[in-house]
Amino acid sequence: MLKALRKLFDANERTLAKYSKIVDKIEALEPQISSLSDSELRAKTDEFKKRLQDGETLDDLLVEAYAVVREAAKRVRGERHFRVQLLGGIVLHHGDIAEMKTGEGKTLVSTLPAYLNALSGKGVHVVTVNDYLAKRDRELMGPIFEFLGLTVGLNLPMMSPEEKRSAYQADITYGTNNEFGFDYLRDNMVLYPEQLVQRELNYAIIDEVDSILIDEARTPLIISGQASKATDLYYVADKIVRRLKADEDYTIDIKTKQVSLTEEGAKKVESFLGIDNLYDLKNITLNHHIQQALKAHTLMKRDEDYVVNEDGVVIVDEFTGRLMHGRRYSDGLHQAIEAKEGLQVQRESMTLATITLQNYFRMYKKLAGMTGTAKTEEEEFRTIYNMNVVQIPTHRPMIRKDLSDVLYKTEDAKFRAVVREIKERHAKGQPVLVGTVSIEKSEKLSRMLKKEGIPHQVLNAKNHEREAEIIAQAGQRGMVTISTNMAGRGTDIKLGEGVDKLGGLHVIGTERHESRRIDNQLRGRSGRQGDPGSSQFFLSFSDELMRRFGSERMEAMLEKLGLEEDQAIEGKMFTKAVENAQKKVEANNFDARRWVLQYDNVLNDQREIIYKQRREVLMSDDLTDNVLAMAKSVIERVVKVHTNGELEEDWNLEAIVDFVSSNILPEGRIKEEDLEDKEPEEMIQAIYDEVVAFYEERKEELGNERLQEFSKVVILRTVDRKWMDHIDAMEELRQGIHLRAYGQDNPLRSYQFEGRAMYDQMVEEIEEEVVKYVMKSVIHDEDEIEREEVAVNTVATSGGQEGKEDSKKQPIRRGEKIGRNEPCPCGSGKKYKNCCQKSKKLQSVNS
Repeated sequence: MLKALRKLFDANERTLAKYSKIVDKIEALEPQISSLSDSELRAKTDEFKKRLQDGETLDDLLVEAYAVVREAAKRVRGERHFRVQLLGGIVLHHGDIAEMKTGEGKTLVSTLPAYLNALSGKGVHVVTVNDYLAKRDRELMGPIFEFLGLTVGLNLPMMSPEEKRSAYQADITYGTNNEFGFDYLRDNMVLYPEQLVQRELNYAIIDEVDSILIDEARTPLIISGQASKATDLYYVADKIVRRLKADEDYTIDIKTKQVSLTEEGAKKVESFLGIDNLYDLKNITLNHHIQQALKAHTLMKRDEDYVVNEDGVVIVDEFTGRLMHGRRYSDGLHQAIEAKEGLQVQRESMTLATITLQNYFRMYKKLAGMTGTAKTEEEEFRTIYNMNVVQIPTHRPMIRKDLSDVLYKTEDAKFRAVVREIKERHAKGQPVLVGTVSIEKSEKLSRMLKKEGIPHQVLNAKNHEREAEIIAQAGQRGMVTISTNMAGRGTDIKLGEGVDKLGGLHVIGTERHESRRIDNQLRGRSGRQGDPGSSQFFLSFSDELMRRFGSERMEAMLEKLGLEEDQAIEGKMFTKAVENAQKKVEANNFDARRWVLQYDNVLNDQREIIYKQRREVLMSDDLTDNVLAMAKSVIERVVKVHTNGELEEDWNLEAIVDFVSSNILPEGRIKEEDLEDKEPEEMIQAIYDEVVAFYEERKEELGNERLQEFSKVVILRTVDRKWMDHIDAMEELRQGIHLRAYGQDNPLRSYQFEGRAMYDQMVEEIEEEVVKYVMKSVIHDEDEIEREEVAVNTVATSGGQEGKEDSKKQPIRRGEKIGRNEPCPCGSGKKYKNCCQKSKKLQSVNS
């Protein structure tokens, strides 16, 4: 009766009851499948693939496919999936999390959904927490898939692109969470389609899913690099721009905040630089530096837009007037201002690409996971990843004894008690595994054990292969192993001969973690597959969790009772109080992660759009529509800005013509009289028609194939550079956005609003730059059109919680002392005394 009621009201029981009926069907097929020869069993794979092509679904094939994998595992590895493992496999196929206790064979469970989903031909990723486990699981389980005619790949760091591409083309690919994520980022930085390594993200099975999707979820994967721009060009550009005259050499459009060279100005720049044409393909970088120097001198006002102090150039918030320390203008503008102010130009180092594991894994069409501990975080899995946690019963009854916590007044008293416990159990030969919260604590305990003459192993989790070896031996008679609480995940501890009669492995926790899940992982190292075992936590009032939750009251109570330092409090009521404290912390941590995710989603949405459009450009053979659409967008903005007055006499047709002549069309193609007596929409159409005609002329002149390749080079280069600057700008915005709360603003809403405005601004800049270079650049027959990466020396790092490694702030210094007869640093070729020293002496500031 009680069991029937549990099935009725418990969602987990209802799910297990439903899936148990499917398991019955799989088991019923066993006699039929086991009678097949090896070749007949292998032929089932081709049969399943054909049935999928003929309209059946993966769900339709599940029963037969699982029966086939079970039989293959039996023949290849001598292992037959238990009923509970089949249950776990069904849970994983449905995109949920199978919570299975340590030792229940999760690695074997993954073969079932991996095989079934690989039949679609779209690829399956099996994700592990480290390279050692990825290699181990591929070696152990790969032969089962290969026996059935599927291909298996292994994705590791330091592999060549060709090796990675081969690994991803396999039906099933093993690898780590970080490496899958980094490959995704690298793929969105490639210059040629053949450099891509990943396929579409289809289905992932994550081992130790709580570790990856919760503990490491907020860890950003960052690819950073040094921008390839040389700093001396900023000085050169600055020196040239100082010689140009307003209106004669350049025009300033206050409304659009644009500054453009006139034809006369372009000729002067060409003369100063000793080049034939500023708009030559080979002069794109020079052109960009001149434009930024122009902006720095004409649009950016000292003590209005920025100030110069001991920190260098510091931006002023245009709304509040406050200094925005740590913020830098993007796209080289900050460096141009540094050159303008006579400061040392800082070499650009930037984040090229970044994504959190949380957002990476949410891109898979289907996601599933396995772990021994997930139920306590079910709400988070359901809310963020749309995955339910299903607790799978153990194959054999769990008989581990989890003893009540014991509490001591001081940490020293606690560790003395731990040593006494170890000594007592070691004397009778029972193996002991001790979990500590830090390397420091593990070494402290190790020193105490050495004094007592107790041999032991210390595991500091610095080497995964060594870690697995030590943990695997931890169940042998007389072994004492000290490790961090997280050590040994994914590795079974098998009991040595006769150890079961001694009580099995005894686990000691030396501190409660703020998450019950981590404590359960430590306990779960004992009592595998029905083995005997025991666990107990030793606590003190100086433990972090105890300090945070009311230890003062309990400590005062102990003082009144007059308990000695080495006396302990023990009892279920006390254990319950600790667990309640943990629940509060878990809830707080979940809220914090959910709040941070809302910030992450702003950049993530933008990333998905940029990467999708970049991929379309990369794969396209004809970008005519893309370029013309950008041109129309630019024209619409310029016309609308200068025709927004109600009266026609307020319209500035001259500014429209100046902009179009400087940035899109040759001088004279559009004149003021062409726009007179026209409505704004008619102006837009007239200019656009002329752009289309000129673009066709460029096709004739250059050849369509050459123009398309050039367009692709310009778009990829521009998008990559602007996007990298945008990432840094968004990070800087986020660093200071919490201060808005003091002004009664909602920081998240402000971040969303300003982030969107920054994104729109970036898109406008991309469109303007692409159109300008595609329409105005001069390309000679001998010019090699090559796609170039916008940064050098890229480094992939898995960052900390804040997203970047802390780097010691370097003082900004003005130019170093230069000898009067030395070459001028501006690059003019003249002596310093005859060049920049005349116009402006470089000062020195003590930092």
